[in-house]
Amino acid sequence: MKVILKQDVATVGKGGELVEVKDGYARNYLIPQGLVVSATTKNVKRLTHEQTLIANRIKKERGTSEELAARIGAVSCTIAKRVGEADRLFGSVTSKDLEEALREEGLLISRKDILLSEQIKELGVYEVPIKLRQGVTATLKVWVVAK
Repeated sequence: MKVILKQDVATVGKGGELVEVKDGYARNYLIPQGLVVSATTKNVKRLTHEQTLIANRIKKERGTSEELAARIGAVSCTIAKRVGEADRLFGSVTSKDLEEALREEGLLISRKDILLSEQIKELGVYEVPIKLRQGVTATLKVWVVAK
């Protein structure tokens, strides 16, 4: 029996796929659990329509993410911190500091999306990757200067 999966089912497939399963498995388990719908022509057409809508939405989100990545790449943040001996900072520059600096530039980026591998503890210029939607990653140039 051909069925369309509504959600991921272990050992059968991922949600939205058209799969072939045994009749008894579909009638006795998958359909009563609400995990699948039968693959009628109406349901298959609806599935293809939903897949095209999802593909269009993903394409639009990717375009928006790439546009935001270009804006982030054009921005250079300067963070002033107090400095001790040998140009070491009192404290460090964290993703929270970077989030606030981006907010001042007019970019709303969550600190969870800022991929700072370790806190910045010295003066200098750093490139920090920022994870955006749909696998797009932007690079932010950060200048850490003495206050």
